Amino acid sequence: MATLHVDVVSAEENIFSGEAKFVALPGESGELGILPRHTPLITRIRPGAVRITRADNDEEEFVFVAGGILEVQPGVVTVLADTAIRGKDLDEAKASEAKKLAEEAMRNAKSDIDLAAATSEFAAMAAQLAAIQKLRKK
Repeated sequence: MATLHVDVVSAEENIFSGEAKFVALPGESGELGILPRHTPLITRIRPGAVRITRADNDEEEFVFVAGGILEVQPGVVTVLADTAIRGKDLDEAKASEAKKLAEEAMRNAKSDIDLAAATSEFAAMAAQLAAIQKLRKK
């Protein structure tokens, strides 16, 4: 069976590196599904869940990314994430608190730049909470 090599990296660390059968993630224009020998592609990704079906045991790896860049080559998928957190390390209480702080910052924004930063943080935390809910349903 054909596989593809997947690397998910953030500025802090290498989050995942291994062989996979399938990768799904939130692209800029919608959900992307990537199989081996996919057409080459470079696109931005939105905050959300990267789901990787491992080739060695068919288990699904789950990584939250807060945006970044995706590069697809026929046998290699590289996710360069602004921030990436392994599914097992996600903390719902922390994300919920950060979302509340972002909402407050949006209400108290004194400039367009402050509002944009708070809105971006709010969107990332809302996506992280949605990813946590998806992970729990599994």
